[in-house]
Amino acid sequence: MSEQRFTDRTAAGRQLGVMVARHIGTRGLDRRPLVLALPRGGVPVAAGVAAIVGGDLGLVIARKIGAPGRPELGVGAVAEDGQPVFDEDSLRELGLTQADLAETVAAERAELARRIQAYRGDRPAVAVMDRLVIVVDDGVATGVTARAALRWLRERGAHRLVLATPVCSRDADHALAADADLVICLERPLQFGAVGRFYQDFTQLTDDDVRAVHLIS
Repeated sequence: MSEQRFTDRTAAGRQLGVMVARHIGTRGLDRRPLVLALPRGGVPVAAGVAAIVGGDLGLVIARKIGAPGRPELGVGAVAEDGQPVFDEDSLRELGLTQADLAETVAAERAELARRIQAYRGDRPAVAVMDRLVIVVDDGVATGVTARAALRWLRERGAHRLVLATPVCSRDADHALAADADLVICLERPLQFGAVGRFYQDFTQLTDDDVRAVHLIS
């Protein structure tokens, strides 16, 4: 399949929403699907998905744990108040242990707490028990952040978990199949690189951009 460049996250969300609607089969559901964005970049994508599938729009907040000296290289992630999830293969390749990342984990937990307060305030996370939950990001490279979010949601009783993203690496697609009941991705390029290369407009979003979207959590 040829590489596709999305105009922006909003356009990608509309395209993704059409594919999600074809796959999830919402007939007979007692409740609307719950579409949870990974902020910040996943929020406008998730808004498009929620509009098309008729879902409630909320957040699941997670943070990547970067390698020492290479913060862009995700070797783990932590979601909400869950336990850190590590990519054991990456740790072995880099000669790291989980203990080596204790300070990084603490820093990411602090940023998680800040974002939860900024986006949600004192409201609790939306209840996911027995619901169809669609987790959305603007792109998935290693998949470790999405994996942390999926596991956190599974522990809280989500009935069915779908991971949906406009573009994902083939390795992440295969790896996430162990944690999601269904992975939906519009593009799976042979050479992945950075998520931003698949968007004409990949403007970095702010906390205010997240707060501007109507969310239930």
